[in-house]
Order: sequence, then structure tokens, then C-alpha cells
Amino acid sequence: MTKHAPRHAYFEGRIVPYADAKISVLTQALHYGTACFGGLRGYWSEAESELYLFRPQDHYKRFLNSAKLLCMELGLSREELVGHTLALLRAEELREDCYIRPLAYKAEEGIGVQLRGGRDGLAIVAFPFSRFIEKPDGAHLTVSSWTRVGDNMIPPRGKIAGSYVNSALMRADAQAAGFDDAIALDHLGQVAEASVANLFILRDGIVATPPTTGSNLEGITRSSLITVIEAELDTEVVERPIDRTELYLADEIWICGTGVEILPVTRIDHRPIGEGQIGPLAERVRTVFQDVVRGRNARYRSWLAPVYRSGAQVAAKPERESARPR
Repeated sequence: MTKHAPRHAYFEGRIVPYADAKISVLTQALHYGTACFGGLRGYWSEAESELYLFRPQDHYKRFLNSAKLLCMELGLSREELVGHTLALLRAEELREDCYIRPLAYKAEEGIGVQLRGGRDGLAIVAFPFSRFIEKPDGAHLTVSSWTRVGDNMIPPRGKIAGSYVNSALMRADAQAAGFDDAIALDHLGQVAEASVANLFILRDGIVATPPTTGSNLEGITRSSLITVIEAELDTEVVERPIDRTELYLADEIWICGTGVEILPVTRIDHRPIGEGQIGPLAERVRTVFQDVVRGRNARYRSWLAPVYRSGAQVAAKPERESARPR
């Protein structure tokens, strides 16, 4: 997934050589999953010789909310986190598409499950990154036998490290059976999301996606697509529960997220979706999204933070937001 190890990391309040960013094997987060993380992308624009960080304010808002769920006190605002990330990217001198991973973790050493008290650690790394899953003809997914964790188990709206064991079990079993990824159902038997991505379906001319109250992540890419599909493609998007059998009857399906970006799904459980090939709307969504993240659509420039431009400013909130809850 990475071409080479990072040269630097933001660790314990400063940028240090990557090799110096180390924790003890007795660190509590390592034993109990008491950590949270984020995932941001930087997109290189050849036309402008600039690296753009996509919606960093929104990513770090969610990151701080995830930390809050774990009773963490990081002592940094999202503006400060964005600033440290921009500084790290400049130190790393990345001039290609990249991925940024912030991680907050319970840093005390010792045995015993606890959230309150003790020290909270923070690290950020960045590295070159292209496609998470290469599937030019569309992905083949399966509905997992594992149930998605719910809000009264491990809150799925946060990127809580321990909850990704749930995702790992789904994905491992799916890949062992010859599929590319898995789709998770919630405790009510309704569609939640893919193992590490949100999900959209097109059925009878209307795009639908499970609500954020449906045991899924409050995805930044998901919220971006709701806005972009309605504004740029003049297609209605509704947030509603989706039944399993609706997947088999959909005209098009795609999954989305920071890592996977937009990945069309052409088969589920050996059943073709629509015509069994990438649909026209999914293809348009991918194209429009790439224009947005690379700065080619002026309407969404406020979603981007330039890394190298002199006097680069932190990206502000988008001028246009969907009225739906995120």
C-alpha cells in the first residue's frame, strides 16, 4: 500500500524522524484497542504543481469527536491539527497523491482497562498512496455473516481502533471466499456499509444511502458525494434504511471512502448488479469527484487546503453543504 516508509512523523508534539516515533509494547491502546484514527488524502495537481488536502477541517472535527468518545484530551483544536498536518507534508516533500493517518491513543503503559486518567498520545504520518482496491471492471462483494457493531457496543460513527476487528473479520472471510470485500448488515438486518467504506445504491432513478444512525461511519466522502451528486449531477439522494434484497435489485451500486475513493460494485453474492458492469452514474460520480479533489471545479475550492502555496490557508468549511445530517 505504501511505496516507502515515511521519513518523518508528528509525534509527541513535534516533527521527528519516522524511526524515532515509537511506543512501548505495554502501551494500553495496543492491548485494548483504546485508540482512534483518521484518514485524509492529499491530491497532487500537475496543472498547478500543488498538493491539495481534501476537507481537513471536517476530517479533524470527526477525529476529535472520536477522541471525545474515548474520553481523550488532546489539547489541540482542529485548526492546530490541520496546521501540524500541513507542516508534516511540507517536511515530507510529497508531490504525489498521498494518505495521511492521524492516530490518538491511550499512551499509559501497564495492564488494566481504563479510559479516564493517564496520558493520551498523538501521532500523524503521511505517505504516497494511490488506489486502495484496483478493480477496473468493478468489485464483487458479498454480504457478510458478521453483524456490524452498533452504537451501544462500539460507536461506529467514530473511527475507534478496536471496532475495526469487526471490519477485519468481515474482509478476511470475504477475501478467503474469493470476493473483493464484504457488506455488513446491522442488528436489524439492514445494510450498514462495506467493511471500511460507505455504500450508495441507484434504484429507479433515485440514489439512496443508509443513514448515519444505521451503524455506519459518518463518512466525509459520503457527505461530499451527497452534495456533489445533487448539485452537479441533478440526481436526488435520499438517506434511508436499505434492505439486503435491494442490493440485488439495484441498478447501480458503489462504495466510497477516503481510502477506497469511489469503487463501483458490479456483482454481489454472484449476482450481477444491473447489467453486471460499471454503470453510467457511478462513472460520472468518479469523474466529477476527481475534478473536485484536484481543484478543477472552482465551486468546491473551499474544500481544499493547499500544502505548498506561499501563505497557504487552512481550508474553510464548504460554501455549499447538504442540509442532511452528517
